[in-house]
Amino acid sequence: MRNLLKASVLGVAIMSLSGCGFLSIKDKLDPQAMDVYSGMYDRFVSSGGDLGAATVWRMEVDKGLGPDDIKNSIESASVGTGLKNVGEMPLSKQLELETGKPQRYLMIYQYCSPSIARQATDWSPYFAAYLPCRIAVVEDKEGRYWLYGLNMDMFVHGGKEFPEPFKSNAQHVRDSMYKMMEAGAHGGF
Repeated sequence: MRNLLKASVLGVAIMSLSGCGFLSIKDKLDPQAMDVYSGMYDRFVSSGGDLGAATVWRMEVDKGLGPDDIKNSIESASVGTGLKNVGEMPLSKQLELETGKPQRYLMIYQYCSPSIARQATDWSPYFAAYLPCRIAVVEDKEGRYWLYGLNMDMFVHGGKEFPEPFKSNAQHVRDSMYKMMEAGAHGGF
């Protein structure tokens, strides 16, 4: 029943968008674009309408690992990827300074390859809004740590198909960020 409903909604959406030009661009899209958007739709619905859940990767950090372990693992996994640490935002520390009260841990790590960033913004200047790539470390109310990062499948496959070598480079950034998150979540060095 759910698949029938999903297919119906997708069919209606395509039919209604055809008047807006969707059918005129569909052949230019990456071959995986519709799968990417179908997955986003599924996550959007299953989360009760949370846009973040639809567009973001989330990984729970293994018990026993803390902020230093997470940082060291992410940094270690970034070696050799060409992605550079271009900034850290210790938000919980800043909030402690502003409020004078202890805060749950909140840190954002920022990574970028300047040359691939240039390729992305040359392709579409809108991509500048997604730069740099980020991994957020969030401590929840129960004291567990979670990692969040933009689901980069949208970047690689969600629109017009990229030309080479940009497509391979974009896939490399996507794969590197995912591996860095996995290392941070599981303590890989």
